[in-house]
Amino acid sequence: MEKNSRIFVAGHRGLVGSAICRALERQGYRSLVLRTHAELDLTDRAAVLDFCQKEKPEFVFLAAAKVGGILANDTYPADFIRENLEIQNSVIDASYRSGVKRLLFLGSSCIYPKLAPQPIKEEYLLTGPLEPTNRAYALAKIAGIEMCWSYNRQYGTRYLAAMPTNLYGPGDNFDLKGSHVLPALMRKVVEAKRAGETRLAVWGTGKPRREFLYSDDLAEACIHLLNLPEASYESLISQDEAPLINIGTGEDLTIRELAELVARVLGFDCELVFDTTRQDGTPQKLLDVSRIHSLGWKAKVSLEEGIRRTYASAQSQLELVAS
Repeated sequence: MEKNSRIFVAGHRGLVGSAICRALERQGYRSLVLRTHAELDLTDRAAVLDFCQKEKPEFVFLAAAKVGGILANDTYPADFIRENLEIQNSVIDASYRSGVKRLLFLGSSCIYPKLAPQPIKEEYLLTGPLEPTNRAYALAKIAGIEMCWSYNRQYGTRYLAAMPTNLYGPGDNFDLKGSHVLPALMRKVVEAKRAGETRLAVWGTGKPRREFLYSDDLAEACIHLLNLPEASYESLISQDEAPLINIGTGEDLTIRELAELVARVLGFDCELVFDTTRQDGTPQKLLDVSRIHSLGWKAKVSLEEGIRRTYASAQSQLELVAS
């Protein structure tokens, strides 16, 4: 990508999209093409095609998605599969029809089988049953990967799918009904501290292991991928296998350890209480990141530092919702 290349960041106000925009601006890219949902409904195929044909983006980061934690996924599966499929279909097809050079489709580690061997390699896709609580979302993302691959094979496009591990960072969702585990724990800690409590409720047994990636690290990885030299990029979009690459830290911890870390970073001395009536989800989701490491990228922000930064960026918001 040249500094004046026209770059469309779909979903630029979300956790991932906003991080990508910040990283692009830091690196001096001057021609970002951005639209709010009010300005462009990404589920409207005709509107998206018209937008792309008029604006002529050269590169696309497809970060727009309907996302949520285990409760939201389990409660609204129809919304998750429908909206994500509509967004993907609109943006990927319009990108092809308007001549986009490279597109990066952002998915999720939940595409992999629930009981996949650890760490999870890209080739484990479609080798076993999915986690039931987020199957609808996972299937939508798998369809997006297949769509990128199919367009590459049939139309000669150059689309790549990146699967990040669990994400967190500035602009995260702290709504307990829709958030992921890390921001949910942060909000619970703030609320418990304000209420003068000494116990912290954690969903599930605390035994599942999870990997976490700071959103600004993901953004740097995304830009790194779309800027790969031709030979390296070509190796990722080979027709012999899905154009898929994992993005993560290569390290995980238990939910119990995560809760202890969040409490310590936010200064809350407490007893953990586990609500075992709540589902644990997948036992472990640790990505094999050897492929992206071999291409010259590694995560930089430690989990503890990332939690500090996320809290600093959202402290006023968290204090307000806790009051």
